[in-house]
Amino acid sequence: MKKGREEGRAEGAIALLERQLTKRFGPLPKTAQAKLAKANLAQVEAWSDALGAAQSLKQVFLVRPVDS
Repeated sequence: MKKGREEGRAEGAIALLERQLTKRFGPLPKTAQAKLAKANLAQVEAWSDALGAAQSLKQVFLVRPVDS
């Protein structure tokens, strides 16, 4: 059950980040869509945090999650 909740959170976070990236940088290339599809929640959170300061889509996807 916990794994299902985590997957649901990740799916929601991916959908939101994809929307924000598209709004800011325009339609996402297939490579960016593929990265989002493979990402775990920690990675999506790191990319989301990077979005505010990023000047390009490439800068967003360079960010890696911090190990906790």
